Amino acid sequence: MTASSLCDFRPNWYTPLPELDTCLALASDLADAAGVVIRPYFRTPLKVEDKPDLSPVTAADRAAEHAMRELIERRFPGHGIIGEEFGPVRTDAEFIWVLDPIDGTKSFISGVPLFGTLIALTRAGHPILGVIDQAILRERWIGTAGRASRLNGAPIRCRPCAELAAATLFATAPDMFRGSDTAAFARVSAAAKLTRFGADCYAYGLLAAGFIDVVVEVGLKPYDFCAIVPIVEGAGGIATDWRGGKLDLDSDGRVLVAGDRRVHAAALALLNG
Repeated sequence: MTASSLCDFRPNWYTPLPELDTCLALASDLADAAGVVIRPYFRTPLKVEDKPDLSPVTAADRAAEHAMRELIERRFPGHGIIGEEFGPVRTDAEFIWVLDPIDGTKSFISGVPLFGTLIALTRAGHPILGVIDQAILRERWIGTAGRASRLNGAPIRCRPCAELAAATLFATAPDMFRGSDTAAFARVSAAAKLTRFGADCYAYGLLAAGFIDVVVEVGLKPYDFCAIVPIVEGAGGIATDWRGGKLDLDSDGRVLVAGDRRVHAAALALLNG
C-alpha cells in the first residue's frame, strides 16, 4: 500500500479501517526505533538542559524523536508531524503523527522507569491510533480506533468502579495545578479513595489495563495526550477534557480520563463544581 492510498479513507474519521494496519506497523517500528535510542542513555550521566518553559530535555529526547521523524518522512512523506522537541511540519495534512519521545523526562533523568514514548496518529485532528511504549520495562500499549486495546499483544480492559469513593486517582504532580484548577483537583482528590502522583503517561496505561480508575491533569500538549485516547477508549474507558468534550489537536490541555463512565461523570461534576 502506498502513502497516497491512505487518503482513500471513508469520510467518518472514527470508522475502523484495514488501512490502519499499515500505520500501526509504522507506529510499532517508531516505538522500536525510539527504544533503541533511549535504552543506552537510561541511568547514565546525562547533560540536562532547560527549555524555555523550564521543562528538562536531554540528548535522548532529541535523538529518539529524530529517529522517529526519519522513519515517517521515509514511509509517509505527505503526513504531518507534531513533536515535542522539533518544529511541526505539514500541520494542514489530513494525517498527522504526534510524538513525545520521552513523556516523563523528569522520571527518566531520575532513573525512574515510569516514562514512556508516546506515538499517535490523528486524522482531521482526531486521534485514531496510539502507542505508549516503556522501553526499559519493555511494555507496549497499543490502541486503534474501533478495536480492542492491547498490552504486549494481550487484550486489556478498564476495571469497573461504581463511585469515586472507591477510585484510585492519579496525576503527574500536584504542582501542575494552578489557581482555580488547584481547588477543582482538590475536590476530586477529596472524593477519591486514593490519590497518587508521579507516573506521567504510565498512569494512563495502568488505567487501560485495569489497575487504577481516573487520571486528572492540566497543562498538557497534544503530544502528551493524543496517544492515550485510542488506548483508553479501546479498553472501554473514556477520555475527555474538563468540559466533557472529545480530546483532539485543539483541546485546551485539561484532561479527564476514567475507566468507568460513572466515575468520569462524578469527577466531571466536581471539576466544574
